Formats: sequence, structure tokens, C-alpha cells
Amino acid sequence: MSSALKMLVVGLVMCCLVRPARIEGQAAFPPRLEEYLTKTAKLSADERATLQRGAPVAKLMEGDPAKEVGVLGVVWIAVPRARYVEALNDIERFEAGGGFRATKKVSEPARIEDFAALVLPDDDVVDLRSCEVGDCELKVSAEGLARMKKAVNWSAPDAKAQLERLVRQMALDYVNAYRQGGNARLAVYRDSANPTFVANEFRELVKGIPELAQYLPDMRQYLLDYPRPVSRPTSSFIYWQEAEFGLKPTVRLNHVAIQDGDDATVVASKQLYSSHYFWTALELRVLIPQPSRGQGFWFVTLNRSRSDGLSGFVGRIIRGKVRESARSGLESGLTATKKHLEAR
Repeated sequence: MSSALKMLVVGLVMCCLVRPARIEGQAAFPPRLEEYLTKTAKLSADERATLQRGAPVAKLMEGDPAKEVGVLGVVWIAVPRARYVEALNDIERFEAGGGFRATKKVSEPARIEDFAALVLPDDDVVDLRSCEVGDCELKVSAEGLARMKKAVNWSAPDAKAQLERLVRQMALDYVNAYRQGGNARLAVYRDSANPTFVANEFRELVKGIPELAQYLPDMRQYLLDYPRPVSRPTSSFIYWQEAEFGLKPTVRLNHVAIQDGDDATVVASKQLYSSHYFWTALELRVLIPQPSRGQGFWFVTLNRSRSDGLSGFVGRIIRGKVRESARSGLESGLTATKKHLEAR
């Protein structure tokens, strides 16, 4: 064999060795998604095969185990991206039934009627009657707790109704303040010995997602700088929700932002408030088309949340269960979303 022929053979062998693995007859992932799944998510060959079959994959991501839970989910959904955006904008129908007790989109500007269906579980009413700054089961600011102590006649037969009217007004004020001042107007929780500044927690959460700056800089800027305008057109809405979560119902307030483009649709759901469990949370969803695969898109979602319940002795005991519940819950959610959209 000549030297030139030997070099050609060696070159062909090396090319085959470094070529990315691909399942026979199946298309590769789009380039940027391939890069993310390889370098950041580090999917295994089995996980890749599962995705190519059309089934979802959900896996835990790295984060501070003492206060953070991160989960990545991916699934192929065989409908146009516009169908997901349409369903999301109809959030009251999209997130209804099952563990969702109530879901309501908030007007702009917010109106008191937007919160008419907001009621407090009896356990929360009992807690608010007795809790103090630094020792409270609910996540509440010192100012909010002071308003409750002053405005509610706790000995009156209609104390619960008084409290709920006040909470609805506080929710209205909170949304309008956030829309005017952004993250600086987010809550400062006083439910433990040390105050928790939600704006700081959210900023640290975003900084802990380097791929947000790498792949989604426009959305990162929007999340940190809201309500200042950004270069990429962004639509958004705020909604509140009462949902079954953990050991007790939880009231949450979320800000959803949508940036649509030819190459991808980016959705961020930013938690503004949660009555229990979480200081802050962010769910990123990226809808990536792949024409070679047919009509549809890769639905990639990254959920990260920060909580005060994962530290200490008890936190170390329940940490594993919480993380696995988050992973399995996301997997179930991906299956339900795919089924719901494709059935339409």
C-alpha cells in the first residue's frame, strides 16, 4: 500500500471515530440544540434515543443543593409553534383542572376584580392570625404583616373575609408596583430570622444560568431590566394561580414573557410571589423548529427554583425526594403538554 493510500485510510478511520453518534434513519438535532445537549445537559446515548422516539426526557441539573433545584426537560411536539403560544396566552384554560385550583390572568393595569376568586386556605388564615415578623409559615413582608394586624379585626365573625379583601388589595398593589419599578419592587420576606430579598435571589438565580447569557441574551436582559424596553419585541402578561403543591395549597404570581423569532420562540415564566416553599423561580422554555423532522418543534424547558426548605437537618433528609419529585413532575408535565397540543 502506498504512503498516500495509507494516509487516506487513516484519515477515513479518524473521521468515522470523531463523527457525532446518530441513530440510523433519524435526523440529528438542530446545531445550537445539539451543542447545548452535548456540552451543558450532557445527555446520554439512551436519553438521545428516547427523544428521537418522541418520548420526553427530564433530568436534574447542577445547582446549590442547599437551596436550589434545577430540572431540564425536552420533548418533540408535532404541531406548529404558534399553537403552543396560542394555548399559553389562554392561560386560564391551559392551566386548569388537576392540581390547579384557580388560574386568572391579570389586567393591565390590574383591577381588583382580577383577584375576586383569590381565597386563602383555612390553615393560612390560622397562621396569619398568630405569626410574627421572623416567625411565619407564609412568605410575607413586614409591611404586609403590619397591614394585616392593623386592618383585620381578628375577633370578628367575618375576620377571614376581611383578610381576603385585604390580600386581594395587596396583590393588586404588588402587581402595579412591579409593573412600574421592576425587580426593585419585589418582596422582602420576613418569615424567618434573616430577611430574604427576592430581587437579590432572582438576580443570583439568573447569574447561575450561564447558558441564558450564551443562548438567550435578549430574554436575560428583559428579565433583569424589566420594565425598561429591550431590542427584541416581547409580549408579556401576569397571572396568579392557586395550585396543589407539596403539603398545602400555594398561591403564586407569575410574569410570562414571550419573544418570537424565525429560529426559535423563547418563553420565560418568572415567579413574582409564592405563599409557600419558594423565594424565587424561573422557567425557561425554548421552542426550536426542525424542518427536516417535519412539522413541529423541540420543546426545551429549564426550571430553576430557590427555596429555604432544603437546608438544615430536615432539608438534607428531604432534598433527594424534592429533587426527584421535581424531575418526575416535569416529565409528566411534558407528556401532558405534548398530548394536549397534538390532540388539538
